[in-house]
Amino acid sequence: MSIEDDIVFIERVPTLRMLGRDALRILAIGAESLPVQKGAVLFVAGEPADSGFVVQEGSFRLATSSKLTADVIVGAGTLLGELALIAETKRPATATASEQSRVIRISRSLFLKMLEGYPN
Repeated sequence: MSIEDDIVFIERVPTLRMLGRDALRILAIGAESLPVQKGAVLFVAGEPADSGFVVQEGSFRLATSSKLTADVIVGAGTLLGELALIAETKRPATATASEQSRVIRISRSLFLKMLEGYPN
């Protein structure tokens, strides 16, 4: 995918759309696109979180250790770990690829630098 394709894709994520196209360009340039094999774990509940992920392709099962919370399946266009973009936190769930997938990883440092450049 080209940078322009990534920007158009990221614009579809409601939480990120409000940042504006110029800010999204910075994210698209600095973010990593990563393949995730079916059955691979993207992150584990309880581990420190330093980035958010936008699901580009495929789907992920989010599971917690709580018996009160059912597993959730999320697909393309979902932002995972949004709180980690702005604050030190731990992952609340384990994300496992339900199928061959691809994510865009946005590090907290990149996101915060983008906010400095586009504070509005």
